[in-house]
Amino acid sequence: MAGRGDPPEGTPEGLPGGGEDEYRSVVFDESFVRAARLQEYSAQERMGEHAQAVRSRPEWGSPSPGSRPRHGALVLVLVVAVVFAAVVYLSARNTYQPLIDRRAEPLRITVVPLAPRGTVPGGDPATLYAHSPAAQFRSGAAGITLPAAKRTAHFSESQVVTALSTVKDYLVQSSLDPDVLTGEAVRQVRLLLDPDQLGQFDRSVESPADDGWHAATGWLVRFDTAEVALADTTARVRGTMRVAEVEPDLLEVTSDHTLVYAVRPAGTGADADASLFTVRRELAFRFDREDLRMHRAELLTSRVQAGPQSCSADPAGSLHPVLAGHRSAPAGPALTDPYAIGTRTTALCGALSPAAQPSPPGR
Repeated sequence: MAGRGDPPEGTPEGLPGGGEDEYRSVVFDESFVRAARLQEYSAQERMGEHAQAVRSRPEWGSPSPGSRPRHGALVLVLVVAVVFAAVVYLSARNTYQPLIDRRAEPLRITVVPLAPRGTVPGGDPATLYAHSPAAQFRSGAAGITLPAAKRTAHFSESQVVTALSTVKDYLVQSSLDPDVLTGEAVRQVRLLLDPDQLGQFDRSVESPADDGWHAATGWLVRFDTAEVALADTTARVRGTMRVAEVEPDLLEVTSDHTLVYAVRPAGTGADADASLFTVRRELAFRFDREDLRMHRAELLTSRVQAGPQSCSADPAGSLHPVLAGHRSAPAGPALTDPYAIGTRTTALCGALSPAAQPSPPGR
Protein backbone atom coordinates (compact mmCIF):
# COMPACT_ATOMS: atom_id res chain seq x y z
CA MET A 1 0.00 0.00 0.00
CA ALA A 2 1.13 3.50 -0.64
CA GLY A 3 2.28 5.60 2.24
CA ARG A 4 0.51 8.78 3.47
CA GLY A 5 2.92 10.93 1.43
CA ASP A 6 2.68 8.86 -1.76
CA PRO A 7 0.29 9.29 -4.61
CA PRO A 8 -2.45 6.66 -4.77
CA GLU A 9 -0.57 4.54 -7.33
CA GLY A 10 2.78 4.98 -5.71
CA THR A 11 5.66 7.16 -6.82
CA PRO A 12 5.52 7.91 -10.52
CA GLU A 13 8.29 6.47 -12.52
CA GLY A 14 10.94 8.77 -13.78
CA LEU A 15 10.60 11.22 -10.88
CA PRO A 16 13.59 11.57 -8.67
CA GLY A 17 13.40 10.94 -5.03
CA GLY A 18 9.90 10.16 -3.91
CA GLY A 19 8.01 10.46 -0.70
CA GLU A 20 7.30 13.75 1.03
CA ASP A 21 10.57 15.32 -0.04
CA GLU A 22 9.36 15.51 -3.59
CA TYR A 23 6.38 17.88 -2.70
CA ARG A 24 8.12 20.27 -0.34
CA SER A 25 8.50 22.85 -3.12
CA VAL A 26 4.70 23.21 -3.40
CA VAL A 27 3.39 25.41 -0.54
CA PHE A 28 -0.40 25.78 0.00
CA ASP A 29 -0.44 28.75 2.33
CA GLU A 30 -3.62 30.66 3.40
CA SER A 31 -3.32 33.39 0.78
CA PHE A 32 -3.14 30.79 -1.94
CA VAL A 33 -6.25 29.03 -0.68
CA ARG A 34 -8.29 32.23 -0.45
CA ALA A 35 -7.28 33.26 -3.96
CA ALA A 36 -8.29 29.95 -5.41
CA ARG A 37 -11.47 29.89 -7.54
CA LEU A 38 -13.61 26.82 -7.46
CA GLN A 39 -16.04 25.80 -10.11
CA GLU A 40 -18.93 23.39 -9.92
CA TYR A 41 -21.44 22.07 -12.37
CA SER A 42 -25.01 23.24 -12.08
CA ALA A 43 -27.76 20.82 -12.95
CA GLN A 44 -29.42 23.28 -15.30
CA GLU A 45 -26.16 24.02 -17.08
CA ARG A 46 -25.34 20.35 -17.45
CA MET A 47 -28.67 19.84 -19.22
CA GLY A 48 -27.96 22.46 -21.89
CA GLU A 49 -26.10 21.20 -24.91
CA HIS A 50 -24.38 24.48 -25.74
CA ALA A 51 -24.44 26.14 -22.35
CA GLN A 52 -21.35 26.58 -20.34
CA ALA A 53 -21.09 23.50 -18.22
CA VAL A 54 -19.68 25.12 -15.17
CA ARG A 55 -20.22 28.31 -13.27
CA SER A 56 -17.87 30.30 -11.17
CA ARG A 57 -18.38 30.60 -7.46
CA PRO A 58 -17.50 33.83 -5.79
CA GLU A 59 -14.31 34.19 -3.91
CA TRP A 60 -14.40 33.34 -0.26
CA GLY A 61 -15.71 36.22 1.83
CA SER A 62 -17.21 38.07 -1.18
CA PRO A 63 -21.03 38.53 -1.62
CA SER A 64 -22.64 36.88 -4.60
CA PRO A 65 -23.87 39.11 -7.43
CA GLY A 66 -27.35 40.54 -6.80
CA SER A 67 -27.27 39.76 -3.10
CA ARG A 68 -27.83 42.52 -0.50
CA PRO A 69 -26.05 42.78 2.82
CA ARG A 70 -28.27 42.08 5.79
CA HIS A 71 -27.95 45.65 7.11
CA GLY A 72 -29.19 47.02 3.77
CA ALA A 73 -32.47 45.11 4.08
CA LEU A 74 -32.94 46.51 7.58
CA VAL A 75 -32.45 50.06 6.32
CA LEU A 76 -35.02 49.48 3.59
CA VAL A 77 -37.59 48.23 6.12
CA LEU A 78 -37.01 51.28 8.30
CA VAL A 79 -37.44 53.67 5.36
CA VAL A 80 -40.75 52.04 4.39
CA ALA A 81 -41.97 52.23 7.99
CA VAL A 82 -41.10 55.93 8.26
CA VAL A 83 -42.84 56.77 4.98
CA PHE A 84 -45.95 54.86 6.04
CA ALA A 85 -46.05 56.62 9.40
CA ALA A 86 -45.70 60.01 7.70
CA VAL A 87 -48.60 59.29 5.33
CA VAL A 88 -50.84 58.22 8.22
CA TYR A 89 -49.92 61.31 10.26
CA LEU A 90 -50.53 63.76 7.43
CA SER A 91 -53.85 62.12 6.55
CA ALA A 92 -55.02 62.29 10.13
CA ARG A 93 -53.88 65.90 10.43
CA ASN A 94 -55.84 66.94 7.35
CA THR A 95 -59.07 65.19 8.38
CA TYR A 96 -59.13 65.77 12.14
CA GLN A 97 -59.99 69.27 13.30
CA PRO A 98 -59.58 69.67 17.05
CA LEU A 99 -62.25 71.46 19.03
CA ILE A 100 -61.14 74.82 20.38
CA ASP A 101 -62.53 75.86 23.75
CA ARG A 102 -63.85 79.41 23.31
CA ARG A 103 -65.79 81.43 25.82
CA ALA A 104 -68.97 82.94 24.44
CA GLU A 105 -69.18 86.72 24.65
CA PRO A 106 -72.12 88.49 26.35
CA LEU A 107 -74.97 89.49 24.07
CA ARG A 108 -75.10 93.20 23.23
CA ILE A 109 -78.70 94.43 23.00
CA THR A 110 -80.42 97.49 21.55
CA VAL A 111 -84.21 97.80 21.68
CA VAL A 112 -85.75 100.86 20.02
CA PRO A 113 -89.49 101.67 20.39
CA LEU A 114 -91.10 103.25 17.33
CA ALA A 115 -93.76 105.81 18.25
CA PRO A 116 -96.72 106.41 15.88
CA ARG A 117 -97.45 109.94 14.71
CA GLY A 118 -101.20 109.51 14.64
CA THR A 119 -103.98 107.18 15.63
CA VAL A 120 -103.29 103.49 15.20
CA PRO A 121 -105.58 101.90 12.56
CA GLY A 122 -107.83 99.00 13.63
CA GLY A 123 -109.92 96.26 12.06
CA ASP A 124 -109.96 92.49 11.63
CA PRO A 125 -106.54 90.85 11.18
CA ALA A 126 -107.10 89.62 7.61
CA THR A 127 -108.11 93.09 6.37
CA LEU A 128 -105.27 94.79 8.19
CA TYR A 129 -102.69 92.41 6.70
CA ALA A 130 -104.13 92.80 3.21
CA HIS A 131 -103.77 96.60 3.35
CA SER A 132 -100.33 96.71 4.93
CA PRO A 133 -96.74 96.31 3.70
CA ALA A 134 -96.96 92.74 5.07
CA ALA A 135 -99.57 91.72 2.48
CA GLN A 136 -97.02 89.58 0.60
CA PHE A 137 -95.29 88.19 3.68
CA ARG A 138 -95.52 84.48 4.40
CA SER A 139 -97.19 83.04 7.46
CA GLY A 140 -95.17 81.75 10.38
CA ALA A 141 -92.04 79.65 9.92
CA ALA A 142 -92.58 79.55 6.14
CA GLY A 143 -91.40 83.15 6.06
CA ILE A 144 -88.01 82.24 7.50
CA THR A 145 -86.26 80.83 4.45
CA LEU A 146 -82.73 79.50 4.23
CA PRO A 147 -80.28 80.70 1.59
CA ALA A 148 -78.37 78.24 -0.59
CA ALA A 149 -75.68 76.61 1.52
CA LYS A 150 -72.13 76.42 0.18
CA ARG A 151 -69.01 75.08 1.83
CA THR A 152 -66.42 77.54 3.08
CA ALA A 153 -62.66 77.20 3.30
CA HIS A 154 -62.79 75.25 6.58
CA PHE A 155 -66.46 74.21 6.97
CA SER A 156 -68.34 71.63 4.94
CA GLU A 157 -71.69 72.26 3.26
CA SER A 158 -73.45 70.14 5.91
CA GLN A 159 -71.92 72.28 8.68
CA VAL A 160 -73.13 75.46 6.98
CA VAL A 161 -76.62 73.93 6.70
CA THR A 162 -76.50 73.09 10.41
CA ALA A 163 -75.66 76.71 11.28
CA LEU A 164 -78.48 78.11 9.14
CA SER A 165 -80.98 75.55 10.46
CA THR A 166 -80.07 76.39 14.05
CA VAL A 167 -80.66 80.09 13.38
CA LYS A 168 -84.05 79.31 11.88
CA ASP A 169 -84.97 77.18 14.88
CA TYR A 170 -83.96 80.02 17.19
CA LEU A 171 -86.05 82.56 15.26
CA VAL A 172 -89.08 80.28 15.23
CA GLN A 173 -88.87 79.51 18.94
CA SER A 174 -88.06 83.05 20.08
CA SER A 175 -90.46 85.02 17.88
CA LEU A 176 -93.27 82.73 16.67
CA ASP A 177 -94.08 80.30 19.48
CA PRO A 178 -97.32 81.55 21.15
CA ASP A 179 -96.12 80.37 24.59
CA VAL A 180 -92.98 82.46 24.27
CA LEU A 181 -94.86 85.48 22.92
CA THR A 182 -97.16 85.49 25.94
CA GLY A 183 -94.37 84.94 28.46
CA GLU A 184 -95.48 81.45 29.48
CA ALA A 185 -92.27 79.66 28.42
CA VAL A 186 -88.63 80.33 27.60
CA ARG A 187 -87.14 76.82 27.76
CA GLN A 188 -87.33 76.28 23.99
CA VAL A 189 -85.18 79.37 23.44
CA ARG A 190 -82.78 78.59 26.27
CA LEU A 191 -81.92 75.15 24.88
CA LEU A 192 -80.56 76.72 21.70
CA LEU A 193 -78.04 78.99 23.44
CA ASP A 194 -74.37 78.44 24.22
CA PRO A 195 -74.02 77.44 27.91
CA ASP A 196 -71.75 80.44 28.55
CA GLN A 197 -74.70 82.77 27.85
CA LEU A 198 -77.31 81.06 30.01
CA GLY A 199 -76.55 83.19 33.08
CA GLN A 200 -77.08 86.40 31.12
CA PHE A 201 -80.24 85.00 29.53
CA ASP A 202 -81.72 83.95 32.87
CA ARG A 203 -81.06 87.35 34.43
CA SER A 204 -82.57 89.10 31.40
CA VAL A 205 -85.77 87.08 31.71
CA GLU A 206 -86.07 87.23 35.49
CA SER A 207 -84.85 90.81 36.07
CA PRO A 208 -84.91 92.66 32.74
CA ALA A 209 -83.12 96.00 32.50
CA ASP A 210 -82.64 98.57 29.77
CA ASP A 211 -78.86 98.55 30.17
CA GLY A 212 -77.75 97.15 26.82
CA TRP A 213 -77.14 93.66 28.27
CA HIS A 214 -80.23 92.40 30.09
CA ALA A 215 -83.33 93.24 28.05
CA ALA A 216 -85.48 90.12 27.68
CA THR A 217 -86.79 91.51 24.40
CA GLY A 218 -83.28 91.32 22.98
CA TRP A 219 -83.43 87.52 23.28
CA LEU A 220 -87.08 86.95 22.32
CA VAL A 221 -90.35 88.64 21.42
CA ARG A 222 -92.68 88.96 24.40
CA PHE A 223 -95.84 90.96 25.05
CA ASP A 224 -97.32 92.11 28.32
CA THR A 225 -100.45 89.95 28.52
CA ALA A 226 -101.97 92.31 31.05
CA GLU A 227 -102.23 94.83 28.22
CA VAL A 228 -102.60 92.89 24.97
CA ALA A 229 -103.62 89.52 23.57
CA LEU A 230 -102.80 87.86 20.26
CA ALA A 231 -105.61 88.37 17.74
CA ASP A 232 -103.91 85.91 15.36
CA THR A 233 -101.47 83.29 16.59
CA THR A 234 -99.67 83.21 13.24
CA ALA A 235 -97.43 86.17 12.48
CA ARG A 236 -96.39 87.32 9.02
CA VAL A 237 -92.65 87.11 8.33
CA ARG A 238 -90.08 88.11 5.73
CA GLY A 239 -86.32 88.41 5.95
CA THR A 240 -82.86 87.25 4.97
CA MET A 241 -79.89 85.30 6.31
CA ARG A 242 -76.22 85.47 5.41
CA VAL A 243 -73.41 83.15 6.45
CA ALA A 244 -69.66 83.80 6.45
CA GLU A 245 -66.52 82.16 7.79
CA VAL A 246 -64.87 84.76 10.02
CA GLU A 247 -62.07 82.47 11.28
CA PRO A 248 -60.95 78.93 10.43
CA ASP A 249 -62.93 77.71 13.47
CA LEU A 250 -65.84 80.18 13.45
CA LEU A 251 -68.93 80.65 11.32
CA GLU A 252 -71.11 83.75 11.61
CA VAL A 253 -74.72 84.00 10.52
CA THR A 254 -76.55 87.33 10.39
CA SER A 255 -80.33 87.44 10.17
CA ASP A 256 -82.62 90.37 9.41
CA HIS A 257 -86.35 89.67 9.69
CA THR A 258 -89.49 91.75 9.93
CA LEU A 259 -92.33 90.13 11.85
CA VAL A 260 -95.88 91.49 11.97
CA TYR A 261 -98.33 90.49 14.71
CA ALA A 262 -102.05 91.13 15.04
CA VAL A 263 -102.92 92.16 18.61
CA ARG A 264 -106.01 93.38 20.48
CA PRO A 265 -106.71 94.66 24.00
CA ALA A 266 -106.38 92.07 26.74
CA GLY A 267 -109.68 90.71 28.03
CA THR A 268 -111.67 91.54 24.89
CA GLY A 269 -113.38 89.13 22.52
CA ALA A 270 -112.71 88.35 18.88
CA ASP A 271 -115.07 91.17 17.84
CA ALA A 272 -112.70 93.83 19.21
CA ASP A 273 -110.66 95.75 16.69
CA ALA A 274 -107.17 94.40 16.19
CA SER A 275 -104.09 96.37 15.21
CA LEU A 276 -100.77 95.39 13.68
CA PHE A 277 -97.53 95.48 15.62
CA THR A 278 -94.24 95.26 13.72
CA VAL A 279 -90.93 93.98 15.07
CA ARG A 280 -87.71 94.09 13.13
CA ARG A 281 -84.97 91.81 14.52
CA GLU A 282 -81.38 92.06 13.33
CA LEU A 283 -79.36 89.30 15.00
CA ALA A 284 -75.79 88.06 14.67
CA PHE A 285 -74.94 84.47 15.61
CA ARG A 286 -71.58 82.78 15.98
CA PHE A 287 -70.81 79.07 15.81
CA ASP A 288 -67.70 77.11 16.69
CA ARG A 289 -67.44 73.39 15.92
CA GLU A 290 -68.80 72.39 19.31
CA ASP A 291 -71.84 74.63 18.81
CA LEU A 292 -72.51 72.99 15.46
CA ARG A 293 -72.20 69.54 16.98
CA MET A 294 -74.58 70.40 19.82
CA HIS A 295 -77.09 72.34 17.64
CA ARG A 296 -76.77 75.57 19.59
CA ALA A 297 -75.62 79.14 18.93
CA GLU A 298 -73.84 82.07 20.51
CA LEU A 299 -75.90 85.24 20.06
CA LEU A 300 -73.52 88.16 19.54
CA THR A 301 -75.73 91.19 18.89
CA SER A 302 -79.44 91.90 18.89
CA ARG A 303 -80.90 95.09 17.46
CA VAL A 304 -84.67 95.37 17.75
CA GLN A 305 -87.04 98.05 16.44
CA ALA A 306 -90.69 97.62 17.43
CA GLY A 307 -93.86 99.71 17.07
CA PRO A 308 -96.23 101.32 17.43
CA GLN A 309 -95.06 101.93 21.00
CA SER A 310 -94.81 104.96 23.19
CA CYS A 311 -91.33 106.30 23.76
CA SER A 312 -92.06 106.38 27.47
CA ALA A 313 -92.71 102.65 27.60
CA ASP A 314 -89.95 100.45 28.98
CA PRO A 315 -89.38 97.74 26.33
CA ALA A 316 -86.78 95.72 28.29
CA GLY A 317 -89.13 93.20 29.89
CA SER A 318 -91.87 93.07 27.26
CA LEU A 319 -93.23 95.02 24.31
CA HIS A 320 -96.11 97.48 24.82
CA PRO A 321 -98.11 98.04 21.60
CA VAL A 322 -100.23 101.14 21.15
CA LEU A 323 -103.58 99.57 20.28
CA ALA A 324 -106.21 100.37 17.66
CA GLY A 325 -107.77 103.83 18.01
CA HIS A 326 -105.06 105.07 20.38
CA ARG A 327 -102.18 107.50 20.08
CA SER A 328 -98.71 107.42 21.50
CA ALA A 329 -98.19 109.14 24.84
CA PRO A 330 -96.77 112.62 24.28
CA ALA A 331 -93.83 112.05 26.61
CA GLY A 332 -90.48 111.33 25.06
CA PRO A 333 -88.09 108.53 25.95
CA ALA A 334 -86.90 107.94 29.49
CA LEU A 335 -84.40 110.45 30.79
CA THR A 336 -80.71 109.55 30.66
CA ASP A 337 -78.23 111.15 33.03
CA PRO A 338 -74.69 110.90 31.59
CA TYR A 339 -73.25 111.88 35.01
CA ALA A 340 -74.92 109.04 36.86
CA ILE A 341 -72.63 106.30 38.05
CA GLY A 342 -73.81 102.71 37.93
CA THR A 343 -76.58 101.22 35.85
CA ARG A 344 -77.00 102.98 32.55
CA THR A 345 -79.97 102.96 30.20
CA THR A 346 -80.09 103.03 26.42
CA ALA A 347 -83.19 105.28 26.35
CA LEU A 348 -83.62 105.20 22.59
CA CYS A 349 -86.79 105.94 20.60
CA GLY A 350 -87.75 106.41 16.98
CA ALA A 351 -90.76 107.59 14.97
CA LEU A 352 -92.83 104.97 13.15
CA SER A 353 -93.34 105.90 9.51
CA PRO A 354 -97.00 106.24 8.48
CA ALA A 355 -96.17 103.99 5.51
CA ALA A 356 -95.59 101.15 7.97
CA GLN A 357 -99.21 101.28 9.12
CA PRO A 358 -102.15 99.63 7.31
CA SER A 359 -103.99 101.96 4.98
CA PRO A 360 -107.78 102.30 5.31
CA PRO A 361 -109.75 99.92 3.02
CA GLY A 362 -110.58 101.38 -0.39
CA ARG A 363 -107.40 103.47 -0.69
